[in-house]
Amino acid sequence: MMRSTRGLGALGAVALVATLAACGSSGSSGGGTSAAPATSSGMTSSAAAGAAAGKATLSITKTSLGPVVTGPDGRTVYQYDKDTKGSGKTACSGPCVSKWPAVTVAGTPKVMGITGKVGTIKGMNGEKQVTLDGWPLYYYAGDGSAGDVNGQGFKGIWWALNSKGAKVTTSPASSTGGGKGGSSY
Repeated sequence: MMRSTRGLGALGAVALVATLAACGSSGSSGGGTSAAPATSSGMTSSAAAGAAAGKATLSITKTSLGPVVTGPDGRTVYQYDKDTKGSGKTACSGPCVSKWPAVTVAGTPKVMGITGKVGTIKGMNGEKQVTLDGWPLYYYAGDGSAGDVNGQGFKGIWWALNSKGAKVTTSPASSTGGGKGGSSY
């Protein structure tokens, strides 16, 4: 009986070490090592489940703009020119928040393929808003599917980002009118 218990204990310890080793490697540059599930007010429950399963908070996806930064559900993330890089604040408030929900995370952001510095700030709703190279990140409510870039160039102040955190200023190969209409946000 004693030998059986030790064997199970050793097996459990090996499994624990393997699990911890797998969780500890994220390929992050910018300090992120592991994270709680990423969330966003624009994220579907299946996307939240994907984030809970260990998907990166930010990764790179090929779109009609070329490779851009996306959230765990493959949705493009954007930079807002009215924000101030490195200020630790977001300029998107009021109606802007419903059209451009913040990319948020419950823990430390996990990244894959991102070379720019990733961090967080306190967002409008008190959540941890993800930043890339000092810029707060947002989704666009008009992007319905993974890889959509309908927010690209919107009002000349919203931009998809490359892996370094620099804004992409090209137009999509097949535009759906993302840069037209409405308000200043």
